[in-house]
Amino acid sequence: MNQGQKKNDDLIFGIRAVIEAINSGKEIDKVLLKRGEGGDLYKELFDLIRERQVPFQFVPIEKINRITRKNHQGVIAFVSPVTFYDIENYLPTLFEEGKNPLILVLDQVTDVRNFGAIVRTAECAGVDAVLIPEKGAARINADAVKTSAGALHLVPVCRARDLRKAVLYLQQSGLKLVAATEKSSENYILKDYTGPVAIMMGSEEFGIDRQLLDMADERVQIPILGKIQSLNVSVAAGLLVYEVVRQRAAVTD
Repeated sequence: MNQGQKKNDDLIFGIRAVIEAINSGKEIDKVLLKRGEGGDLYKELFDLIRERQVPFQFVPIEKINRITRKNHQGVIAFVSPVTFYDIENYLPTLFEEGKNPLILVLDQVTDVRNFGAIVRTAECAGVDAVLIPEKGAARINADAVKTSAGALHLVPVCRARDLRKAVLYLQQSGLKLVAATEKSSENYILKDYTGPVAIMMGSEEFGIDRQLLDMADERVQIPILGKIQSLNVSVAAGLLVYEVVRQRAAVTD
């Protein structure tokens, strides 16, 4: 194998090795590129990244060196253990199958273990897909898969370059957008989730992006009766998706 052999199962380093990985169809989570790099081979890689719409980030060389000291040539790529879907291609298949879509939208949820736990609950609750942004989301690696108890291999993960555009697409397709936020005074159990719905969750630190929040059809909150003013996001997501399950089961009884 060329310089830039894998350091482990999810890391590839070296310009030629990353080019080969992209061309071979590997699912690339993200490419880190040293700022200010140049040369024909580097340009070939960058053009390929743009053409295939592979997520990338320019970073200082110190960040790359912290990940690996091998001959990385200023380039490393993380390989995803799952295949990402496009929500605009995937959602129509749910309607075609006669499903009542339930989509979980995660904005700025960057903790790997929280993300894995959420997907595990989503799989158990029959969530049809999890929608995440291309940037500002937990990296889907072995830890995430393990925490999800393998659910990441079962629940379609849709990744969007522009999360607001993707959420607007859900709304225009007939899904009710329900945002979980402490800024609401509406108890989550009092809302109707029996139709097509997208539940939006934000990080514990930042919540949901203001522009996404403004798009919501409903804003709901989970009552906090104790002194700690917030729930773990994976717990909150579980409460909301299982309220959807409860209401839909009541309708079919």
